Amino acid sequence: MNRRRFLQQTGLWAAGAAWTSGGGSFPLAFGADSSAQTGTTGPLRVHPQNGRYFADATGRAVYVTGTHTWNNLSDIGVGDPPAAFDFPQYLDFLQQHHHNFIRLWRWELTRWDARATPQWTSHTEMYAVAPHPWKRTGPGSALDGQPKYDLHQFDPAYFDRLRQRVRAAQALGIYVGIMLFEGWGLQHLPEAWKSHPFHPSNNIQGLDGDAGGDGRGLVTHTLKLPAVTRLQESYVRHVIDTVNDLDNVLYEIINESGAYSIEWQYHLIRFIKAYQQDKPQQHLVGMTFPYSRDAKQRGTNAQLFASPADWISPNPDAPGKYDYRTNPPPADGSKVIVSDTDHLWGIGGNPDWVWKTFVRGHHPIFMDPYDNRVLGKSPPESWNPVRDSMGHTLRLAERLDLAPLTPREDLASTGYCLTDPGRQYVVYLPEGGRVEVDLSAATEPLAVVWIAPVAGASTAGKPVAGGAKRTLQAPFSGPAVLLLLGKQEP
Repeated sequence: MNRRRFLQQTGLWAAGAAWTSGGGSFPLAFGADSSAQTGTTGPLRVHPQNGRYFADATGRAVYVTGTHTWNNLSDIGVGDPPAAFDFPQYLDFLQQHHHNFIRLWRWELTRWDARATPQWTSHTEMYAVAPHPWKRTGPGSALDGQPKYDLHQFDPAYFDRLRQRVRAAQALGIYVGIMLFEGWGLQHLPEAWKSHPFHPSNNIQGLDGDAGGDGRGLVTHTLKLPAVTRLQESYVRHVIDTVNDLDNVLYEIINESGAYSIEWQYHLIRFIKAYQQDKPQQHLVGMTFPYSRDAKQRGTNAQLFASPADWISPNPDAPGKYDYRTNPPPADGSKVIVSDTDHLWGIGGNPDWVWKTFVRGHHPIFMDPYDNRVLGKSPPESWNPVRDSMGHTLRLAERLDLAPLTPREDLASTGYCLTDPGRQYVVYLPEGGRVEVDLSAATEPLAVVWIAPVAGASTAGKPVAGGAKRTLQAPFSGPAVLLLLGKQEP
């Protein structure tokens, strides 16, 4: 099979472009999308042969990556109600960076005190948050001056918005992790409990979601109060009923509640899976890191791996020489790992982290300050290298056969190699320069492509012979990605 025919069959050939063995531009079209994403093909499953990846309804292995921001479901800002978030513009932003996954945020509180996060923002306002899952009917006023909640009536405005936004993302090929609960605010914002619908002064039922607690409302994220758990289960059922027919849905139990919530989270994961059994579609359930500033209440990554969740998001800690920020451990396939900067830095990340995460078999996502309306100090465009790098990993993933790929530190001198030995190699060179790659499994020459990890520009190199260890030199300075492709059968 000639190289051109092989590249056409593997999706790596751009019509009308020339591939030359002596170098020159290689037609991966990393700089711009050759076609817009159209629709999703779900629901996603854990890939049956490679648990590092999802699989869609066709059985194709799926890699996800994308940016998320705090006000992409409930509006957050000054004024009550706050100014509306421009979701269509946000979807355009995601497409511009070629992303295919977002977390759709739930904020449980009616207020957000930006003054509590000086490390991430210069804002000093008290923000309002709306809408919420329950109707504000009164009689009587809640502590924020608005009508009290009726916890026995769902607010159609919230659930209509939820469905509309998930559907809009679906049409553009974007998968949505629906966050069901939020724990960071209750733990870390001053007097946060006073702005929670389960505070007895805020609902007409007089429900006290902190009965027997410490005045902070953390008991709501435990199984200690059956009346609270029943209300939460009812809400979760209503979310599932609202979006079950949509194929781009995943669920996340809660954002950053502490270790006190572990059994409650496990319970809800099992509850969702049981409730979905008789539904037309069953969607995967994720668990993200149980963070707390209080070291005694901070969970562990081991609790994520031991959970019944299908996918997880860890914090930086990893055994031995590894760290999910600077040297991610090779994914072993026991869980799909969606590595989120929210749980690694708060606001942070860099292109180096993106590519290291990708070639170690994880899915990088970015907690994006977006327009700095909620949090963020840096100019919004300063994060484009992270956003663009994630888009380039997705473009590459879409052109590879992901199902047989595994991370193999031993096959590249840099330690960063995602491979199906003999057929496909993605090697990351954090410092650029030279790399030795063990190509003993390759019986024929492999095509060589060099990719600039931030700019996305790609350059073809001379084919390299298999059968032994080979040393290759990046054709440009700085970090580099090396793609090696063997011939594939039609």
